Amino acid sequence: MSRVVYPGHQKLRDFTILHRLEFPFPITCLCAASWGASFAVERADDLLEAPILAAIGANLLLIVSGLALNVAVDLRTDELHKDKNYLAAAARHIGRSRIRRWIGTEWVVALGVATFLSLWSGRWLIVGAATAVIVLHVLYNIDPIRLKRRGFVGSIAFGTSVVALPYLLSYSAVRPDFSPPIWPILVGLTMLTIGRTIWWATPDGGADTESGITTPTVRYGAARTLSYSNVTMLLAVSLIGFGLWWRYGPIWTLLGIAAHSAFLGSTLRVFGSRSNWVAPSAKRMRTRNMPMAMIGDVVLAIIPLSAA
Repeated sequence: MSRVVYPGHQKLRDFTILHRLEFPFPITCLCAASWGASFAVERADDLLEAPILAAIGANLLLIVSGLALNVAVDLRTDELHKDKNYLAAAARHIGRSRIRRWIGTEWVVALGVATFLSLWSGRWLIVGAATAVIVLHVLYNIDPIRLKRRGFVGSIAFGTSVVALPYLLSYSAVRPDFSPPIWPILVGLTMLTIGRTIWWATPDGGADTESGITTPTVRYGAARTLSYSNVTMLLAVSLIGFGLWWRYGPIWTLLGIAAHSAFLGSTLRVFGSRSNWVAPSAKRMRTRNMPMAMIGDVVLAIIPLSAA
């Protein structure tokens, strides 16, 4: 029996889709991986030191491997979604065994790097954060617990795994002490991602209902879920602004919250413009709304380096 050929260009495309490396997600993932280090270094060129780059690289592997696991597990749900069925197609092309090998390899490499950095620095929060990210990815995606089925708990778990814990990992690779202004910024960034996760899932209500995944949209409806998302992001921007003001002053604060405030305003305008609200398509949200959020993420990564 002849073996089916899997062309290299198709494999690369499927790998990119599986790990959600479509614009603007690679840039937002890089920001999430490096935020902690950016706020920890004293000079911008400190980011180029090998241990810090290694921590950021480990974070990237941890973040995108979790996204890949989510795509693989959500295969049947995504097949029911007209804007996301290409994700299911990529997962089917790759196959379950290859996906497991890829994700397993990414976790082993990331944990290996984190363990080395902990041994080298004596800061065990690094490997502890990396381990916790993997545990949360499993709890979020895999039955019987599968936190994604549990409403806002799933959104909180996701935000913690892709922002809060990577932030602690890369920050700890730079220094062991946490200055007080860091905490409202960290909590704000995490809440921002939680709110964005809730917002991102609003078009998925139909497919999630058919596949039995009780996301916030399924439980509360798209319009109500969007209002919860907006409140969460508003509180998040306020916390980030407070932390930036505390540490860097008013000018940097205004720069830091401008893009995310504009992004939040765009979601509020969509919500307020229709009496009978219908969620926009996932593709439109990714190509029209997310670039503004991406700009906000990049600015927040640059501010501590510029202010330093």
